[in-house]
Amino acid sequence: MTEETFRMSSHRPYLLRALVEWINDNGMTPHLMVDAGVPGVHVPPTAVKEERVVLNIAERAVMHLHIDNDAVSFTARFSGTSFPVHVPIAGVLAVYARETGQGMALPDDIPGAELAPDDDLPPSTPPPDAPPPASKRPHLRVVK
Repeated sequence: MTEETFRMSSHRPYLLRALVEWINDNGMTPHLMVDAGVPGVHVPPTAVKEERVVLNIAERAVMHLHIDNDAVSFTARFSGTSFPVHVPIAGVLAVYARETGQGMALPDDIPGAELAPDDDLPPSTPPPDAPPPASKRPHLRVVK
């Protein structure tokens, strides 16, 4: 297999789009929780509290909503002033329905899912000089 066999794009934008569609299909209001400290996040500074901002991305609240594999962008009004918003996908922490709180915190990309350019080993193969993994006994628990 080649290096390209293991390289996949981030799953985060796909989850985000699916969750927004699910929330909209259920007649609810999608909100994004954003880490305002991530480079490239462009939101009004007055909307940021403790490095976080919650954005209403319902169709009635924003104009030109666009969610692609790199970012979420739209124009919205904050305190009566129109503001272009840009949030890299890495800055989106969660998406949820305002009315119920149902949604999901977006998981980080799977570490080791991509091979480094100089790496000849698949991500699941330990380096040859690595010590053997400590053996742990399997543990099952009955859940009622």
